[in-house]
Amino acid sequence: MDASIAVKHHVETHSKAMLGFWIYLMSDCILFSMLFATYAVLHNNAAGGPTSEELVNLPYALTQTFILLTSSFTCGLATLAAYRSDRKKVMMWLGITFLLGISFLAMELAEFTKLVQEGNSWQRSAYLSSFFTLVGTHGAHVTVGLFWMAVLIAQVWPRGITLATYRRLLCLSMFWHFLDIVWIFVFTVVYMSGSFL
Repeated sequence: MDASIAVKHHVETHSKAMLGFWIYLMSDCILFSMLFATYAVLHNNAAGGPTSEELVNLPYALTQTFILLTSSFTCGLATLAAYRSDRKKVMMWLGITFLLGISFLAMELAEFTKLVQEGNSWQRSAYLSSFFTLVGTHGAHVTVGLFWMAVLIAQVWPRGITLATYRRLLCLSMFWHFLDIVWIFVFTVVYMSGSFL
């Protein structure tokens, strides 16, 4: 294959992949918008049970926020290292991002477990149903991101930074930053507002 044709093919493939991924992220925006709207309608319907003000642990959620925002920063550093074809730093920053993501997810699961053990599961009230659905959907996305990250680490380790792994890392980075933006809204709407209203 002629070199110019090969380059054109790679550019077109990269552009189509990135466009497709942007379309996916927009569909996820719609999903989370619906979940936020549902939470906004139902968050005062506690059915005589505990309200958001009673259940929300703001310092705990703030710690989660700090962990996730830090992971977004380290994910960005992994992308910059990939641009410079520095495999070791890509592995290091992705590894740190993965550990921070696991820490965030562990805290979320601990929060859910505590609520359920105290009798405040998603079945108790409309408020708790909307809370578990919104926060849990974000957590499910973080879980997918962590699996994706683990697979990417397994690909970068033996192969190094190729056009394919670089494109996958760019998509992962966009996905991870998107989850951070969604979490900022979750923290503001569910935790900050919930602790005062």
